[in-house]
Amino acid sequence: MEATVVEHALAQHHLSIVRDRQTSPPQFRHSLEQLSMLVACEATKDLELHEVRVHTPLTTAVTRRLARSIGLVPILRAGIVMVEPVLNLIPEAEVWHLGLYRDEATARPVPYYNKLPAGSPVDIALVLDPMLATGGSACMALESKQAWGARQTVLISVIAAPEGIDRVHLQFPDTPVYTCAIDGELNDDKFIVPGLGDAGDRVFNTM
Repeated sequence: MEATVVEHALAQHHLSIVRDRQTSPPQFRHSLEQLSMLVACEATKDLELHEVRVHTPLTTAVTRRLARSIGLVPILRAGIVMVEPVLNLIPEAEVWHLGLYRDEATARPVPYYNKLPAGSPVDIALVLDPMLATGGSACMALESKQAWGARQTVLISVIAAPEGIDRVHLQFPDTPVYTCAIDGELNDDKFIVPGLGDAGDRVFNTM
């Protein structure tokens, strides 16, 4: 399964802004939010719908609404910035946070917070993380969703590396991956190149 890349012109525009090291934190957050919305639109375009009859101001109409429960699972901390734009698209969605930080010595994810409930999983979990680098955090998050019992998972990122995509597809072949760009490689420090730096630091101005 290949990752789906959003080819929209506005995605290219906002990618240029988030990649630029001169971009201010407010500008960075804004463009990252726009990218999150664009990639979320692509990732959710085939969600299952059911027919609903509604009363318009003039008559009745047969319309369609989402048929399954949706959960947003941002990987803290950078994933927080992706929540609001996706929640604006799906205001009925649940939001469950998952905290992982990167051990700088090993580049491996370390869990520190898991707010997933013991039962009542959503039908579809959208895992939100701006950067898919090694795939370690993403796979740990997907393991949590699997243990939770979500029927379907979708991974939504802004920039991805081939290594991360390959790892997710190896461990979770049924999980589709959506992103706005697939960059060339990871450097020796396991950062995506050319990338955009540390998304969390740039979002929260903690560089």
